[in-house]
Amino acid sequence: MTQPEPPRGAVYCALVHHPVRDRAGEVITSAITNIDVHDIARSARTYGLAGYFVVSPIGAQRLVVDRILEHWKTGAGARRTPERSQALGQVHPVLSVEEAEVEIERVHGLRPTLLATEARPELAARVVSCSAERTRLATATAPTDYNHLSVRAAAAITFDRLFAPQR
Repeated sequence: MTQPEPPRGAVYCALVHHPVRDRAGEVITSAITNIDVHDIARSARTYGLAGYFVVSPIGAQRLVVDRILEHWKTGAGARRTPERSQALGQVHPVLSVEEAEVEIERVHGLRPTLLATEARPELAARVVSCSAERTRLATATAPTDYNHLSVRAAAAITFDRLFAPQR
């Protein structure tokens, strides 16, 4: 039995802080940073993603995310730069990838297909290529009128488009 296709526009991202591997290959929990939460939210909103999960099993780290969100959704940041408030409104701190999957299934009625980036070449065979997923998503998503990427994200996208090998 094949799983039905997800609804149009139902693409999410997750910044996973656990489990991740350090340089020695040990499983660790990495620290959440304000700039990652903020800038990835802006990119996710610009590209029309349905939401953005920040994953950490450490309660104090999820509280850091809550404080960042409070500043941008209802605090001085929201009053000063309302378009960032829109972007940060899509951020959801969660305990695990599984919790994010459950939330997506609750909203859409389907389990999500998981894709991941991988920095280690020996694991690349387990990762779906961007080009293959782009082909699949071509008819499922559409651009939005929101255009507020951070300069760091825009530079990274430009560099990737110019220099990354085609897969």
